[in-house]
Amino acid sequence: MAWCGIDLENKFNPNQIRIFANIRNSFPLKNMSELNLTSQNFDQTILQSDKPIFVDFWAPWCGPCRMMGPIVEELAAEMDSIIVAKVNVDEETEVAQRFNILSIPTFMIFKSGQPVDQFSGALTKEAMKERIGRSL
Repeated sequence: MAWCGIDLENKFNPNQIRIFANIRNSFPLKNMSELNLTSQNFDQTILQSDKPIFVDFWAPWCGPCRMMGPIVEELAAEMDSIIVAKVNVDEETEVAQRFNILSIPTFMIFKSGQPVDQFSGALTKEAMKERIGRSL
């Protein structure tokens, strides 16, 4: 059994493993409204959305991206007025190049299929909400 990347069998006794399993099962993952965009679904998703779409261009090796990840996930869970999506720039280079993404994290807001705002870097959750609110 592994939990958060830790091989529990080799580190803890069976009683401790049961405790970890109970804790893990007490906190089920939320069903986030966050989706992964690819070159195959990007245009269709952006054009067909009846809500504004907040897109996070990120990469797994990027420290600021990893720092912003939980904030983006919280926005996805809290803001019903938008759709939150992510584009992994390492896997979806075509999409990143199309929008001239030169630094990450970069955030774009699309409304009615068109980009209406773009900003980069680490921001507070409140600053991101404000920025999104201006585009709605």
